[in-house]
Amino acid sequence: MSEAVLPRRASSGRPVHLWIVGILSLLWTAMGAFDYTATQLRLGFYVDKMPPDQLAYVARFPAWAVAMWAFGVWGAFVGAIGLLLARRWAVWAFAVSLLGLAFNTLYVRVLSGPNPMAKAGVAFTAVIWVIAILQLVYAVRQNQRGVLR
Repeated sequence: MSEAVLPRRASSGRPVHLWIVGILSLLWTAMGAFDYTATQLRLGFYVDKMPPDQLAYVARFPAWAVAMWAFGVWGAFVGAIGLLLARRWAVWAFAVSLLGLAFNTLYVRVLSGPNPMAKAGVAFTAVIWVIAILQLVYAVRQNQRGVLR
């Protein structure tokens, strides 16, 4: 009864867990990519739901903080695609994402001044950090095991 429920390798030759983690990562990062895009483009159906002070706060981000937000979001999205394609560059994409997250967190939590989202966003920021670190660790391990090419 110690046999795994899932096959060890999919028909593509990749471990099944790579598909599972890749798809979950893609779904997770797609939410971040959507949030970034909708906020930056000021899509009415999305930003109209934000409190005015929150929208004004985000509008005051300096260009470098917006760029770091973009690196964080899009690096993770590209990393998830890299996992699904079993590519080594997924490691670099997740590393870029983590770097972007670090600088964006520095701005939002330390440098930006009064933040209307400060208290409510702490737990969610922690979740983002945990997932980002786990994505990078997973990609590094899969690369070390020769799964990524």
